[in-house]
Formats: sequence, C-alpha cells, structure tokens
Amino acid sequence: MRFRHPDGSTVHLAYCTNVHPAETLDGVLAQLRDHCEPVRRRLGRDRLGIGLWLARDAAHALVTDPSALRGLRTELEHRGLEVVTLNGFPYEGFGAEEVKYRVYQPDWADPERLAHTTDLARVLAQLLPDDVTEGSISTLPLAWRTAYDQERATAAHTALTTLAERLDALHELTGRSLRIGLEPEPGCTVETTRDALAPLTAIGHDRIGICVDTCHLATSFEDPHTALDALAQARVPIVKSQLSAALHAEHPHLPEVRAALAAFDEPRFLHQTRTLTAAGLRGTDDLGEALAGDALPDDSPWRAHFHVPLHAAPAAPLTSTLPVLRAALTRLVGGPHPLTHHLEVETYTWQALPPELRPRARAQLVDGIAAELTLARDLLTDLGLKELP
Repeated sequence: MRFRHPDGSTVHLAYCTNVHPAETLDGVLAQLRDHCEPVRRRLGRDRLGIGLWLARDAAHALVTDPSALRGLRTELEHRGLEVVTLNGFPYEGFGAEEVKYRVYQPDWADPERLAHTTDLARVLAQLLPDDVTEGSISTLPLAWRTAYDQERATAAHTALTTLAERLDALHELTGRSLRIGLEPEPGCTVETTRDALAPLTAIGHDRIGICVDTCHLATSFEDPHTALDALAQARVPIVKSQLSAALHAEHPHLPEVRAALAAFDEPRFLHQTRTLTAAGLRGTDDLGEALAGDALPDDSPWRAHFHVPLHAAPAAPLTSTLPVLRAALTRLVGGPHPLTHHLEVETYTWQALPPELRPRARAQLVDGIAAELTLARDLLTDLGLKELP
C-alpha cells in the first residue's frame, strides 16, 4: 500500500510474511498464493506491499538462479504484490516448534550473517518495483547480549562496514539504493534505540541505520518522541519501522492479571518481560521467568515482548501498547517530512496466541491481517497522508 505524504514523497506500508513461515522458495511462492494475494483481495486493493521474509535456503536459491529470481518477480506482479523491504532478522527455522534463542543466530560476528544479508540485498535490488529505487532490510541488532565480547564486537563492526561497501557497489551497478536497519530488541546487545547510537555512529555510514520496532520500543518503556528525537539529533537514519504492539499488564501483582499473562506464556518464541522501576529497567528473558516467584518487582506495570494483533487488544485485565505505536507513528510520518518511508506491520505471533484467540482457518488469518492493515491505513490517513491506488 502506498501513501502520499503532504511533502509529496511516497510512504510504503506492508505486512511482514514471517507470519507465514517457509524455508524454501516453493514455500514462499505458496505464501503469495495462499495468504498474500487473499489479503490484498480482502482489502479490495489492486496492489499490496509485503515485507518479505526469506530464510537462508530461499535467499540462496534466488541469488544463485537468475531464472528463479525472475520467476519470483513475475509471480509478485501477477498477484498484485510489491516488495520494497525485507525482514532479514530470522535466518532460518522461524516456523520451528521452539525458536526462542535460536532466532539470534548467527549474529553479526559470524560470517554467515554477512553472507546471508548480502544475498538478501542482491535479491531485493531485483525485486524492487520499476518506479522504486530505495529498499530496506531489517536485521539482528548485532547479537544476543551473552558471549558478546570485544573481539566479537570488532568482528561485527567489520562485517557491517563490509556490507555498507557492498551496498555502495550494488547501487553503482543497479541504480538501487539499499539500506540496512539494526532492530533493537530486549535482551540483545542493542536493546534500545539509545544502545544503537554508539555502534551506528562508529560505523558512520548512511546505508547502516536503525529499524524501529514499536513493540520493542514499548517493551523497553522508551518514550517514542524522546527516542526518535535522539536518533534524529545523532543523524542515525531510520531505515524502516515495524508497526507492532506489546502486551501490557498495569497491575501485575494481582492474581487475575498473573493468570491472564500466563495464557501468553508459550513455548515457541521468547517473550522478554520488562518493568520500569525507580532504579531503572528490570527484566527477564521470558514471560514464564517473570511469572515464577519474585523475579521481577510487581508494583509497577509489566510489558512483554509479544506481538499482539494491532486491531484486537487482549481482554481485560490486560491490554496492548497500541498508544505507543500511535505516538511513534505520529513522530515518524506526521511531521513536515517523514523520518522513514518504509512501514511494516509485523505480527508474527498469530499462532502463538492463547488457543481461543488463534485463527482456526486460513480465511480467519487473512481477515485478521487485513484488519491490522486497515487500522494502520486509518492511522496514516488521520495524519494527513493520502492513500494511493
């Protein structure tokens, strides 16, 4: 979906296909047929943006077989879909029964991460629509915080610098300008936007910036205006923003609130949980840890890294951090000029919701994704953006 900003520039809105896990190119093609095109039709649109997730094997197949890449582009066009952004965070196995810490491997100190992201860039340069010259890729925020020493930090810095040089060369070769955004996430070396300032300033290349995920922003209790102003002041490019909402519990000391939270403690994904105290941010790596005993103080609100559907906040006594998303979006695209032109709805946890909230059929998932995109569209038009055909 495309929108015209009052300054005349185009803002792209997509939804991320990591909600439909697929490890192979055939799986990706099936996603387009079974999910993405039906979402477009459900919205009554001639064109729909998708934030494509390509696992390692799918990306490698495309970059080593030009005919396969041409075929994917043709399939996108045939189904009324367009790609200006990729989700390069998960490397493989995102549809496994247990993902948890595996999603952070390989990290940016490992050569595999550089090789995979280079493949993604080469693929995206060929998938961009003819009238679009700028693409974006979100990626792991360096590494999970453990076992990340100075040696690995140096290796990560070198890898990202090498990537920037490759993107410069790709721009010269294809005319397509691609940028990479580190996506701060609780528990990682770069947990907050503030944590991103030092490494990104050290790299000092405009092709390496940040991806602002509004669920992660909220989970870490970051104020959107303060965070985004700091990025602007540091001249860190906001490559893209993922529109998502976290799980919020206002009174975690109450037994009924604990019981409601426990329904979201599931085995597939990591749900880092945070609370803001007078002494600063406190947290656990997973929701189950927070609920067990006194791992976290419970006299102030808790937020958990659980991407809840944008249009459907959990039932009381829980809620979502949709207000944080609204505030961030206002700052991102509500001013005289957009701080980013790439927006991506990223609710990958539909099948990890409590059983009674999960879509039971493909059509229900299509309806849910369409409802999320409709909400995002309405937020954008309320900010003065005009939806384009």
